[in-house]
Amino acid sequence: MLKPIQGLPLILLAALGGCMSMAPRYKTPPRPTPSQWPEGPAYAPSGAPAKPAADVAWQDFYVDAKLRKVLTLALAHNPDLRIAALNTEKVRGAYRIQRAELLPSINAAAAGTRQRVPASVSSTGKDLIAEQDSVTVGVTAWELDFFGRVRSLKNQALEQYLATEQAQASARISLLAEVSNLYLTLAADRDALRLAKETFASQEATHTLTQRRFQAGIASELDARRVEVSMETARVDVASATRLVALDENALTFLVGAPVPADCQPAGLEGVAPLQDFTPGLPSDVLMARPDIRMAENQLRAANANIGAARAAFFPRISLTTGIGTMGSELSGLFKSGSDTWSFSPQVVLPLFNTGATKAGLDVAKADRDIRLAQYEKAVQAGFREVADTLAQRGTLGEQLAAQESLTRALERTFQLAKARYEAGADGYLGVLDAQRSLFGAQQGLIALRRARAANLVTLYKVLGGGLREKAAGTGSH
Repeated sequence: MLKPIQGLPLILLAALGGCMSMAPRYKTPPRPTPSQWPEGPAYAPSGAPAKPAADVAWQDFYVDAKLRKVLTLALAHNPDLRIAALNTEKVRGAYRIQRAELLPSINAAAAGTRQRVPASVSSTGKDLIAEQDSVTVGVTAWELDFFGRVRSLKNQALEQYLATEQAQASARISLLAEVSNLYLTLAADRDALRLAKETFASQEATHTLTQRRFQAGIASELDARRVEVSMETARVDVASATRLVALDENALTFLVGAPVPADCQPAGLEGVAPLQDFTPGLPSDVLMARPDIRMAENQLRAANANIGAARAAFFPRISLTTGIGTMGSELSGLFKSGSDTWSFSPQVVLPLFNTGATKAGLDVAKADRDIRLAQYEKAVQAGFREVADTLAQRGTLGEQLAAQESLTRALERTFQLAKARYEAGADGYLGVLDAQRSLFGAQQGLIALRRARAANLVTLYKVLGGGLREKAAGTGSH
């Protein structure tokens, strides 16, 4: 017959290999979205090569060299991204701790006692000093996971760790898009500032000329005042645009997490190299590759595993404490022949009555799983809408930009004609003022649309899951 300590390896094998899982079998929920992206007049095809955004390295998508340098700085210094990485490390540590519960922890312990026993209670009727020393190696309170409780908790911790990895990936994608959009905003606002300065300079020159004409009696005081109003309005626009550029610079520095060198900042939209275009692919491929949707599914898997732990709580919890060592009445007697000792202490705890707490724990686990399921479906639906909205904007921005360019050219010609007629004395300055205001508004709208078109492509790259792939070291760059 085997001694208990000799039979320990057999018990370990039985515990490790014979446990069962009481978690429900997981099955990926059906997607609550159409199998195709929306179609119609707003969704004009781009004619781009059929390459998924997730397969395009971010260095290949953001082809502008200055922008790539800024994005590299952001990936290295952004505090939110660093916090996301640290959270991933933290949760990974928690998973490793939970995984360790599957295997016994073997501990070594040494103990020694010295005790004076008075004669009144001594077995010999005399005072004596009792001494005992021991050294043991063994397992303390290791749960034999016959019903899969510990394994279910391990699976839950694993899915939570994977969810934080996806959260970190999602944070990276969002950071690239946010920095790029802010970079484009800064470029557009610098264009707007340059336009405001040019307009003010033109108005200032016209104001000087009109004042001379007024003093000579050629122009009316009303025209002189109108020119003055137009010049001061342009001055206000310059101050406003200057403020916006400064705010953009501050926001970019804060988002990057480090000072952005002046030679990496954009002078204007025309100096930013165009972004790479692509087709959206199928919803079934795109949505399932997005980190935020993967994170939602990991959280659903974690909640599903937690049900297994809650179900196992209804069954006995079996734990084992065992040890082997040596014991003696003196230190010199340790490790001598005949001083060996062993202990074997299994324990079984069966819940009988806890006022429904175990049942309530299972109900909570099931409710949490249902919540996570709803959140997963919501994440899929939100992802589908983000892509659909961005595609609708892409399909109409090109036509809108072309129309705005034609409008701006027409207003430029109108302003030239109105100014020529005023200088020839055929019309008052009111016609020039109206034409100039219309032209200035059209030029501002053109800048805004150019920024919107570039930002739309950045957003499309983001919502299609682009931004995780790195260009292989040693490959060429644009």
